[in-house]
Amino acid sequence: MPDRQAAILRVIQDWITEPGEVPTVREIGARVDLPSTASVFYNLARLESRGLISRTGHR
Repeated sequence: MPDRQAAILRVIQDWITEPGEVPTVREIGARVDLPSTASVFYNLARLESRGLISRTGHR
């Protein structure tokens, strides 16, 4: 798994553990220093295609 995707996965896992909710695309981007929401969406799609996350809505 590429480093960027691993970082995004860690952000999601940590975020769910701490506040108990899922982060927005912008919040993920801010945490991994990736200002482009398109890039965050791309990486989320890759994680989803690998079965590592499941998305029910897009925020």
